[in-house]
Amino acid sequence: MEMLSPNLIHSRVMPLILAVLVTSLSPSSVLGASPTISQTLLAKQIADIAPRHSQVALLARDLSTNTLLYSQQADTLFIPASTQKVLTAVTAMASLGPDFRYVTELWSDAPIRQGHIAGSVYLRFSGDPTLTQDDLKALFAHLQKQGIKRVEGHLYLIGDKQEQLQAPGWVWDDLGICFAAPVSSYIINQNCVYGQFAPSSAKHASEVKLRASSFGVKVTSEAIFSPQAGHDFCQLDLVRLGQNQYHLRGCYPGSEAIPLAIAISDPEKFAMDTLTATLKGEMSLSGKVKIGKTIPSKAKLIASHSSAPLPELLKTMLLKSDNLIADSLFKRVGQEYYKAQGSFTNGAAAMRHILTELGVDLTNANIVDGSGLSRYNLLSAKQLADVLALIYQDARFHSLIDSLPEAGVSGTLQYRLGYTKPPLKHLVFAKTGSMQGVANLAGFMRLAQRDILFVVLENGISPETK
Repeated sequence: MEMLSPNLIHSRVMPLILAVLVTSLSPSSVLGASPTISQTLLAKQIADIAPRHSQVALLARDLSTNTLLYSQQADTLFIPASTQKVLTAVTAMASLGPDFRYVTELWSDAPIRQGHIAGSVYLRFSGDPTLTQDDLKALFAHLQKQGIKRVEGHLYLIGDKQEQLQAPGWVWDDLGICFAAPVSSYIINQNCVYGQFAPSSAKHASEVKLRASSFGVKVTSEAIFSPQAGHDFCQLDLVRLGQNQYHLRGCYPGSEAIPLAIAISDPEKFAMDTLTATLKGEMSLSGKVKIGKTIPSKAKLIASHSSAPLPELLKTMLLKSDNLIADSLFKRVGQEYYKAQGSFTNGAAAMRHILTELGVDLTNANIVDGSGLSRYNLLSAKQLADVLALIYQDARFHSLIDSLPEAGVSGTLQYRLGYTKPPLKHLVFAKTGSMQGVANLAGFMRLAQRDILFVVLENGISPETK
């Protein structure tokens, strides 16, 4: 999920630059009939459309001949935003392998007698970013099919302690929104709850209604709808109070109910509240749902749930720009590489080591997270291009090309302005990267006679730009 601030403006320059490249390289073009293009003419065409106030880095390479077609500020460091996920995809595939799956396990420390577990059960969370409440229901339904209807002890939830839930450089006012949900070993329903902010009257606080699956989450409100107010001075503000409690204040310049997608702040508590509610309909529990420390050595595995395999996770991550999948994998890579609890710190170190071993020079780059949410990430167009070249050349990563959004067809490029019609529709396969002041694209152009690798990074876009 990319950052969709109300002030976010997608670059109008980027599709123009790509259109210039496509036109210059098309078989019908005089320039395209040659294995190279005129650097002078291309530089002039790009200069004619270059933005006056933002910074742009460009790199284009003909993969059939490994010829550099164009380069501009290719070694300058930029905020990559969600193009960072290209690095995450390669790192995860190289480190975890295509057969990797997250596994959520249910263990018992006591024998099963006449449909009862005469002790406690332990639910080990693995940081599966796709785990849902329905998956947990299915896990306990599996026990019922074995004739187990009652647990005499407690249900202990087992996960990591003292976790890094957000990476350094995440914007604080995004933390209550679902695309910046906390990255924890405890994840249920993407650590996100949904609801609606509905109007009552302009003089009285309107109401926040949450869906039934928002276990333990409470949102109070003193916010109002104000149809006559201007957008500049009428804004909603979600205050995070801790323990999954929130307060909505301010005003909304409209009269229709609006949807809410709120990131929980306390994953442990949300897991406890969700499991407490889930078990009521699935199984009898004599004890309580608690946070546990470890699974006893004498315990036995009685049920498990597996996520989709890594290639499917990566496809969802790239197509939808899913931040939670990206950062969950980022932390998992750190865990596997260093044989320690996963964190953003060791995930970053592991990514740097793995990509360096694969031949990518990350000198001067700054890697902080796997999603690109952090404003502290810094990459150059050349570094991104080197990772893309690795995807194209190394058979282990070829499937990632087909997982990229296709212009006018899929993912974050399905409806984006400039990509829904010729000359870019169907030709561009690339990862977008958008946040306030940033509009990036990195990927491939599939032309009739050649494949072109390209990176376009634009930083410093003013929200005042028309």
